Amino acid sequence: MFWYDHGMSGWGWAVMSFSMVLLVALAVTAVVLLLRSVDRFPAGPTRSPAAPSARQLLAERFARGEIDEEEYEQRLTTLRAHDPGRGRPGRGQS
Repeated sequence: MFWYDHGMSGWGWAVMSFSMVLLVALAVTAVVLLLRSVDRFPAGPTRSPAAPSARQLLAERFARGEIDEEEYEQRLTTLRAHDPGRGRPGRGQS
């Protein structure tokens, strides 16, 4: 039954070669996409950045020129008065 003409023709070799190249390309693409997706996600839990403190916001406003030095000192004194455990005036804390 299979004694005659069971060899692969030229088209069979072409299709087999093309499908092999396609299979290897798909495998490489799958590995690359998998590695990229794993690399995007951090390994551990992430923390959101802490909100800036009132003193930091006040210092930023002063640095941008939104308030003058007198208003900055007045507001800084008010902040220190309402939060006595966070430092003393004149210690260089901002």
